[in-house]
Amino acid sequence: MEQPNIAANHPNVCELEAGAHYWCACGHSKNGSFCDGSHKTTSFTPLKFELEETKTVAICQCKQTKNPPYCDGSHKTL
Repeated sequence: MEQPNIAANHPNVCELEAGAHYWCACGHSKNGSFCDGSHKTTSFTPLKFELEETKTVAICQCKQTKNPPYCDGSHKTL
């Protein structure tokens, strides 16, 4: 089974607007956190997630989280 690339060993803490967002699951995206279409050469697909309101979130960039797209601290074991 293909493994995702580790984009970074820390979360991307950012403020996101309410609405739909697409988390990069493959780790090939140029920005690491959000899909830019780079998965098209892999077996991965982005994960759509929605926020009801604008808020600060910690987005996983190591791609090992058990709670995608949010960081669960899995990067600490890499």
